[in-house]
Amino acid sequence: MKTRRFLVALAAVLFCTTAAMAKDIRTAVFKVAQMKCENCVRKINNNIRFEKGLKDFHTDLKTKTVTITYDADKTNVEKLKEGFQKFHYEAEFVKETKQDDKK
Repeated sequence: MKTRRFLVALAAVLFCTTAAMAKDIRTAVFKVAQMKCENCVRKINNNIRFEKGLKDFHTDLKTKTVTITYDADKTNVEKLKEGFQKFHYEAEFVKETKQDDKK
């Protein structure tokens, strides 16, 4: 009986730990009108990667968009827009998806 109670308690602790460790990962798309050449892409890539909570990003010169995957527990869309302003670019928020929305 003690073993069974121990296993139930252990399972409950593991379940709570797993739920607490789940991250709120989101992807946001920004339109950047100033992005006109490869040097602009390089400027974005060299600067935006230092933003807190950023997990991954992709720049697309053809569509003038930057797609950023980030941890919503550490940053948000407004802070990411402010990150662009640090190097004098304006980023227009287009859309956002949660990691779970992709499934």
